[in-house]
Amino acid sequence: MNVLNTILNIIWLVLSGIWLFLGYVLAGVICCILIITIPWGIASFRIARYALWPFGRTVVSTPTAGAFSFIGNVIWFIFAGLWLAIGHVVSGVALAITIVGIPLAIADFKMIPISLAPLGKQIIETGGRTITPPQTTVATR
Repeated sequence: MNVLNTILNIIWLVLSGIWLFLGYVLAGVICCILIITIPWGIASFRIARYALWPFGRTVVSTPTAGAFSFIGNVIWFIFAGLWLAIGHVVSGVALAITIVGIPLAIADFKMIPISLAPLGKQIIETGGRTITPPQTTVATR
């Protein structure tokens, strides 16, 4: 499984990974320059690493994400998320034209939700294991 992920990641990197990575890095740099939007910049850099080498990783929701993540995601959607999602759609359609690119297009389309709402999400390694979201403990009296 690791060999297949590596092969797909290399093909991905050449065909669209570099461009998506650069788009997320640009969004992250702009967010960090504006200082107040540094949390979105950090999220953008995290997604940039995922967009560069996506196979063998997955996105899970953080169960403790609250109202601030929701509000932050709304702001992100308006200023950056929509444009990054359009980039995923365009590159996904271009990849789907060829038979070899179909698995890459599917991976590209799977990145759209995190590009629209990155806060409250984690990117974790799959490693061939079953993925379970991180568990939180609730203190009881």
